Amino acid sequence: MAVVIRAGKFHRVDTAQAITRDYPELAPTDLPGHLLMPGFVDTHTHLTQSLGKALVFGEPSEIFRRIWVPLEGSLDERMVYLSAKLAALECLRGGFTTAVDAGTRSQGHIGALVRAAREVGLRSVVGFICNDLGGAAHIPEPDVILQQAEEHLSTFGSDPLIHPSLAISIPEAASDAMLKAVSDMAAAAGVVFQTHVNEHLVAVERSLVARGRRPIEHLDHLGALGPQVLLAHSTLVTPHELNLLRKTDTAVAYNPVASLWKGNAVAPALHMAALGIRFGLGTDGTRADGFRLMDAGEGLQRAGIGLATGDSSCGGGSLWLDRATSGAANVVGLSAVTGSIVEGLAADFLLVDLDRPEFTPSHDLMWELVRYGNRDQIDAVFTGGRLRLWQGWPIDWDARALLAEIRGAAATAIAAAPIQRIHPLSETHRGLGHYQ
Repeated sequence: MAVVIRAGKFHRVDTAQAITRDYPELAPTDLPGHLLMPGFVDTHTHLTQSLGKALVFGEPSEIFRRIWVPLEGSLDERMVYLSAKLAALECLRGGFTTAVDAGTRSQGHIGALVRAAREVGLRSVVGFICNDLGGAAHIPEPDVILQQAEEHLSTFGSDPLIHPSLAISIPEAASDAMLKAVSDMAAAAGVVFQTHVNEHLVAVERSLVARGRRPIEHLDHLGALGPQVLLAHSTLVTPHELNLLRKTDTAVAYNPVASLWKGNAVAPALHMAALGIRFGLGTDGTRADGFRLMDAGEGLQRAGIGLATGDSSCGGGSLWLDRATSGAANVVGLSAVTGSIVEGLAADFLLVDLDRPEFTPSHDLMWELVRYGNRDQIDAVFTGGRLRLWQGWPIDWDARALLAEIRGAAATAIAAAPIQRIHPLSETHRGLGHYQ
């Protein structure tokens, strides 16, 4: 096969023979032993959380309350820029050509996040947080929030690399009126409305106490579900709630690594697939490796459902490859932009080296990508038809200088944030005799 790329898009996709015949003026670039595949789409991440990283390891659930909100809220514009640029670089290194940012909780620094993502070359869906009851560094009046949301949509509505989105951190961080207004605004603008739901048992119980309904049930009661909505996590879902998602065509970001690292449950992704509920894979800012994300996505379904039911396929390799690429692009509203090697779509793709022991001999490439793939097999990452990374490093800016700057600034930023950790760091933990 061969592709012709023009103006950042796939202009022609055909056999090498047909391309050579129809474009005699072009000198082909041969790529023996390589796979050209769509870039991964991360349906849920947090670009301004990269400075915290291992501080959340081994911590109890709802780390956003004790670590992420305090950390993000304390970041100045420069630190937002550095954090987002580091996270965007990690995304590309892991094969993600598109990432959906759930919205920074820092005060008024979305511009720094956008600048960082654009410089790195990461296609980004950037959420503007519309909380009017808390959970952010600054809470304006509701009418000001909605005006700022409109401005966010207008600013990035025609940007070639940055796509706007609206977000509310969790339903309890917004009034009923705001939840409905933001969901309706997103639907009218043709963008995604993001929120975290049904991730932790305590959040489900708080919703029951305060509103008499579980979070997904409450959103449905308000008329705030729909095809424009992207629900992060949705791990603790009842059969009734699955039916609500199906009936309203609401999409889900399935974050398997987040469930492993700090969750209370695993989203029933196989049930969602069987019901026709749209879902895509997301990292939730854990580790940026698209191949390992697919493996975790399939592995958790096998452990939670497949072993108990004798399901030896658990969706097959094709399901997980789809939900990491084209299916993920669908749930984030970018099917007409990216996610597939199709004429007219953005040339966002990876060149994967198949001349590796892991792919030798090769019998079923889709399964092999899910089970054997790893980011060190990615030779090149392209977004918008431009080569952004070669063998893990940018070709047109100094990533090692960025790393050095972050190493010098991160400790001060962390010390300034009112973070509350429950467990000590690993070395201290070991010294307390908790393990040998």
